[in-house]
This record gives sequence, structure tokens and C-alpha cells, in this order.
Amino acid sequence: MQTIKMKLIDAKQTTRMTTPEGGSVSMVYAAAYQPGDMILLECGEPGQLCVVQFEDSIAPAYIYAAGRMAIYRIPFDAGRIVFSPKAFTGERHLIRARLATPEEKAARRNLALNPFDQHGENGFFPHSSANVETRGEAVFASYNAIDGIYENASHGEWPYQSWGINRDPKAAWTLDFGRPVTIDELRLTLRADFPHDSYWTQGSVDFSDGSTEVLHFEKTAAPQVFAIAPRNITSLTLHSLIKADDPSPFPALTQFEAWGTEQA
Repeated sequence: MQTIKMKLIDAKQTTRMTTPEGGSVSMVYAAAYQPGDMILLECGEPGQLCVVQFEDSIAPAYIYAAGRMAIYRIPFDAGRIVFSPKAFTGERHLIRARLATPEEKAARRNLALNPFDQHGENGFFPHSSANVETRGEAVFASYNAIDGIYENASHGEWPYQSWGINRDPKAAWTLDFGRPVTIDELRLTLRADFPHDSYWTQGSVDFSDGSTEVLHFEKTAAPQVFAIAPRNITSLTLHSLIKADDPSPFPALTQFEAWGTEQA
């Protein structure tokens, strides 16, 4: 039987709390988080699609645990700026995880969505990365483009976080699904803090199957939808972004969606 369990450990690797094994587990942690605290999701078998809620002010999300361990590091200081001021605070935290149902595994959804993505390797997917992020600040990090927050009328603070490219024309953003998936549609929401912002008129997406799609963008705050030929992939990269001919040097990406299904 497939099972999961969770632990909360501190910076010294001491276990503060743990759950029994099961198909659905939860912890109520009645203390304030400390720097270095981590949530561990342990899987009885590798390759599990789970529904997790590592923070009760953030909606549950599907994650794929490629191995038998997934790690979520509790954010502190500058890392918290991309979350609601309510997130990870106080002295009572509800943490939940469960195995996805067969119906959920079969459903078409946004396979890019992961509000719990972080820098570095953490054992779960989808996972984003980029070759440049504006000033190395969390509000312009790659993972902001898959956090499910679409507010794009401003920048530099929650809920207006985005992937910022630091004016680099060679900027590239990569999304790793951690397993084969089938993608048939992309939706991109550009940051639209006009006139501070510029926008891209074109970009390319390279897929892990060797194919490429060239996308043409408009100056709009709305999500831009691109139907593509279905393809089986494990990752994709957005690159070759062409800025509009306008005075602003600041195009940015608010959300990237990849719609499709898990492969059977």
C-alpha cells in the first residue's frame, strides 16, 4: 500500500513533530517557527503525486515527489516577502498532505502550478529555475511565475511578485516537471505595471522532446493563451524574449501555466 508521513525538523535535524504513516496525514504544530525549520514529506514509494498544504494560508497544491523524500524549508526574512503577511507566522500551524486520487491523476489541469516551489533541489516538482533574476531578490525569483498569483498591476512586493530578468536579453526560464507529462496548452500572464513596465512581443519555448513553439504576445494584463500540439515532455524552457520598442526596460513574467495531463 502506498503511504506517506510528515516530520517537522529543526536546524539541528532534531525531529519536533511527526505523523503516523497513511494515505492522508496532518500535523498541528503549536509553536512559532524558527530559522532552519523544515517540513519533510516521506513517501513509502518513490514517484508519488501528492496534494500538500505546507502552510495553511496557501491553497493546497499537487506536487510530484520523485524520490522518497521531499523537503520544504520554512521561509524567513527576505524569503517571506513573496507570501501573505499572515503566512508562516504565529504559534499554530496546520500542515497537511495526502496521496492524489486516481481521478485527480487523470484530470486535465495546470501542471506548472506549485506555490511551494523554492530555490535549489528539494525533491518535488514542478520546479522552476532561471539563468537570471533581478538583483537576486525573492520578489523577482523564478518560482514566482508558478505560484498561482496573477496580480500584475504593480511590482516589488506581495502579491505583485514576478520573474524579473534584470534587463538581460538572454534571460531564460526553465520548468522541470520531474516526470513525463502531456502538455497541450500554455498560458502566460505578463507583468503589466504600465508605464513602468515594458512587455515582450515574442518568446520561444523549447520542449524536452526537441520541439519548439514561438509565441507572440500582446500588451495586455490578461493571461495569453496558446494552444499547442500535444507533446510528451519532462521539461521546457522559455527564452529568446524580445522586448517591445518602448521606453521602459522592465518586462517581467507574472504567471506561466502548462495545461495537460499526467501520463498513464
